[in-house]
Amino acid sequence: MKSTSFSSQRPIGARVRVGFGAEAIHYWGVHMMRRYSLALLAAAAFVLAASQLASAADLGRRAPPLAPAYVSPARPPYLWTGCYVGGNVGGAWSNFEITDVATGGTVSTSNTGFAGGGQIGCDYQWNAWVFGFRNMFDGTSLSSNRAFADTSTHWFDTLTARGGYLIAPNFLFYVQGGAAWTNTKVTFFDVNGGQVGELTNNRTGWTVGGGAEWMFAPHWSVFAEYNFMGFGTRSDAFATCGVVNCAVLSARANLQDVVLGLNYKF
Repeated sequence: MKSTSFSSQRPIGARVRVGFGAEAIHYWGVHMMRRYSLALLAAAAFVLAASQLASAADLGRRAPPLAPAYVSPARPPYLWTGCYVGGNVGGAWSNFEITDVATGGTVSTSNTGFAGGGQIGCDYQWNAWVFGFRNMFDGTSLSSNRAFADTSTHWFDTLTARGGYLIAPNFLFYVQGGAAWTNTKVTFFDVNGGQVGELTNNRTGWTVGGGAEWMFAPHWSVFAEYNFMGFGTRSDAFATCGVVNCAVLSARANLQDVVLGLNYKF
């Protein structure tokens, strides 16, 4: 039996006959290795593509990010700059000194009562300092009855400038001073109880005081304060029974008050 041999020099495209010799075994070995190599490359490419698709699918199904932790909003700062309006209530007391100008004899009368009303003003804050002005108008129930005189105070009005220092962002100590007005009535009597005369007028004076204010919430504050108001001396001559002037009497008045108030700042 002839064995088929492989020529190392064969025309391109010539058919190869495979026998059963050593060269045939070598040919089939090389041919199968090529097939296996191609199959391995195809499998590796398939695995790589599948893994990329799986990664893309995992990215598409990724869980949403966690919501950020809740942080409470910062508390609004306390701002003192601005204007305000409010009301107040408290107590007041007055003192009248009545003098006979001719003899120099002096008597005094004091009374206490209710005071209440409203206020409006504006402030400006500079660092820890607060400056401003305010107008306060209060009605009163001040009145007294004595053997020699009856006195009453109907209202008082103050226009003041104030300055204060913040010992905390929302707590202010302040002092104030300015002009004051009041309406008073003094009725004089003689030793027999007869009315000698009457002084009813609006008086102009001065005032000084101080207090503390607490801003318990943005725009809202409460305050407590003390004020002294001086109105000087007013004198006049009075006639008895329309005959002659019986006396020249003078009246010196001052008021004091302590009030609590509430302000709304806008």
